[in-house]
Amino acid sequence: MNKPFTTTAIAGLLAGMTALPVAAESWRGWNIHPEDYPNGVALDSFAETVAERTEGRIEPEVYHNAVLGDQPDAIEQLRNGGIDFANFNMGPMGQIVPATNVLSLPFLFTDLDNMHEVMDGETGERFAAALEEAGIVALSWFDSGARSFYNTERPIMTPADLDGLKFRVMSNDLYVDMVDALGGNATPMAYGEVYQSLRTGVIDGAENNWPSFDTSNHYEVAGYYSNTNHLILPECICIAAETWDATSDEDKEIVRQAAIEAADLQRQLWAESSEQSRQKVMDAGVEVNDVEDPAAFQDAMQPIYEAFISENPDLESYITDIRATQGGEG
Repeated sequence: MNKPFTTTAIAGLLAGMTALPVAAESWRGWNIHPEDYPNGVALDSFAETVAERTEGRIEPEVYHNAVLGDQPDAIEQLRNGGIDFANFNMGPMGQIVPATNVLSLPFLFTDLDNMHEVMDGETGERFAAALEEAGIVALSWFDSGARSFYNTERPIMTPADLDGLKFRVMSNDLYVDMVDALGGNATPMAYGEVYQSLRTGVIDGAENNWPSFDTSNHYEVAGYYSNTNHLILPECICIAAETWDATSDEDKEIVRQAAIEAADLQRQLWAESSEQSRQKVMDAGVEVNDVEDPAAFQDAMQPIYEAFISENPDLESYITDIRATQGGEG
């Protein structure tokens, strides 16, 4: 015959139930870079900080080297819940979030500090809101460097110095139009083909940031690097909206703060890496110069901006807001 539960027995059962540990949320994170790259180090730091401060309620794990797919695939995975967080470059984001195409306009920012000011402020919040409409929650902004021209022939001091030179660009009409507007000949080409093409004279130059110029060994065959800083693309730590919505308010604050701290770390590491690469290629004999008149390069972009605004009138206010941080107008 079964005996009825006593009050004491029931209390003991309830106490045991409340003592059971809460199951941890496992978050999968995507990263295209190696784990020892500034972005990889920062993302691992983000994951460790979140796990520690949530006391194990959230356990993020970063999958480096694009093992979960390339960025377009990863964007779709994040939007449909296949991954929980990622470090995305804004360059390829335009097809999904048209507002981010603004960030691919050449000579949009004056320098990295200007980009930080914009993306950490109200305009950055506007870009974040546009991303969130597509199911992507941006928590903080990483660097991806400032891209400049390098070539085998001569220093680039003014737009006229690009005349007749063939430059490899990424496959984006804005970048093709940029080189054409400056008087050069744009050649879209896969990144892996650039070294041999520079060496054999198929192209005269290309454009990229200091670490890429170094690690690709392009400095071995292109002896002139000119600081035009014509493209400064921010990156984000982004969380899937589905994951974010399922996170408690307390843990959201922890995750957001961890993302901001990771961005601070990434920017510091990126600056150190850029300086190390700059010094390395200069020690190897590369001639480095700043452009004589940055305004001349920006003025040459006017037709590109006019065409972009004509095709995307709703995005003009983003440009106006960014120009306002530079003491100018749209």
